Amino acid sequence: MTRPWEADPSASFHRRLGRSAQETDDSDGRDACPDIWQLSNGDVAVIGRDLTGTYAARLPSGVSVAADERLVVIPGNMLSAAKSDIPDA
Repeated sequence: MTRPWEADPSASFHRRLGRSAQETDDSDGRDACPDIWQLSNGDVAVIGRDLTGTYAARLPSGVSVAADERLVVIPGNMLSAAKSDIPDA
């Protein structure tokens, strides 16, 4: 069975949405920095902490995480900083 949407692994990183983790003070500049990127095909890549296992038992009704998906968490201020880069629907 095919899904209505599938991630395209051939898409490349196009532009950062918002500011870097260093600019938002969410990184010490060494490694493991959260980030949000628009890909060349318009999809969005989010780099964050994998908390799939932590949230698995408490997902709201109607929410699921497939075996090939991960629930990642990023600092709220990073998403707020990206707001001006995200077009309205």
